[in-house]
Amino acid sequence: MRKLLVLALVGLAAQLVDGALGMAYGLTSSTLLLLVGVAPAAASASVHLAEIGTTLAAGVAHWRFGNVDWRVVGRIALPGAVGAFAGATFLSSISTESAAPWMAGILFALGAYLLVRFSRPLRTDRRGGRLRGRFLGPLGLVAGFVDATGGGGWGPVATPALLVSGRMEPRKVIGSVDTSEFVVAGAASLGFLIGLGSEGFLLPMVAALLVGGLIAAPIAAWLVRIVPAQLLGAAIGGVIVLTNARTLMRSADLGGPARPAVYVLLAVAWAAALALAVRALLRTRRQRAVAAAALAAGTPTDAGSAATDLPAVPGAAEPLPRFPEPAVTPQPATAGAPDRR
Repeated sequence: MRKLLVLALVGLAAQLVDGALGMAYGLTSSTLLLLVGVAPAAASASVHLAEIGTTLAAGVAHWRFGNVDWRVVGRIALPGAVGAFAGATFLSSISTESAAPWMAGILFALGAYLLVRFSRPLRTDRRGGRLRGRFLGPLGLVAGFVDATGGGGWGPVATPALLVSGRMEPRKVIGSVDTSEFVVAGAASLGFLIGLGSEGFLLPMVAALLVGGLIAAPIAAWLVRIVPAQLLGAAIGGVIVLTNARTLMRSADLGGPARPAVYVLLAVAWAAALALAVRALLRTRRQRAVAAAALAAGTPTDAGSAATDLPAVPGAAEPLPRFPEPAVTPQPATAGAPDRR
């Protein structure tokens, strides 16, 4: 019972991270399951089975809030399902000794990617045009394969690629990726069922992860407005890197003074990434404050409203006075004109 409670807390924490970042539920859950000694294939299978429920709830919520582009979902979900099924079959066919460093390596690389991505300012500009199927298909295929073999990775691979394209609103990127993950999680679970059988799913762990994720779903919607994604992404990236570095060093038989030195280097890199994330966050907030002050000072809006319609701020230019219109004096009637009074 104590272990199940811990797993429920794991699912809750993973859903909080996923709700705030639009990614990393599988990364966080799989990393912590590997840390407590669960076999790689069983960890990925259990996480993906739990994700069927969590992604369904997330997809319905995003659909209700209008955050889903169904065209993108249709073109990325089916290739993602094919990649996830292939990845689950591949992971089920290799031994635990071979799967552990493989899965830890994928998680380590994705954690390092989170560190790099969130240590820089997040992209907010958009470009015109629509995403093409020749881009979405290969992206879904690769993201699905990485997701199944690494125990997570659908969000960290698909979400940044769609954001960098600049052709979708961030809220629709997150909503479409989360909604399509329901199909990917189902295909991965089917692949693990064929490769491992029903005994490959640790059903008590699945139930605990699912309960924790469902409890955290509404809390995550509130958390995303409180905790900056810039800091949370860098923080969780460092946790994933340090945790999976332990498995990689053990697989490489790296011992002696080298192991503490590696941990120190990774900790310094994590601290540097957090410092850069704070710097980028403060810079973004300053830019927003300057833009808001400029708007309040009298910059015309897109709708063409005048500066006098905006609130004045100290030190800003005074609004132009409104002069009364001149009075119209009646003209005398001309000769021969009928009197209309």
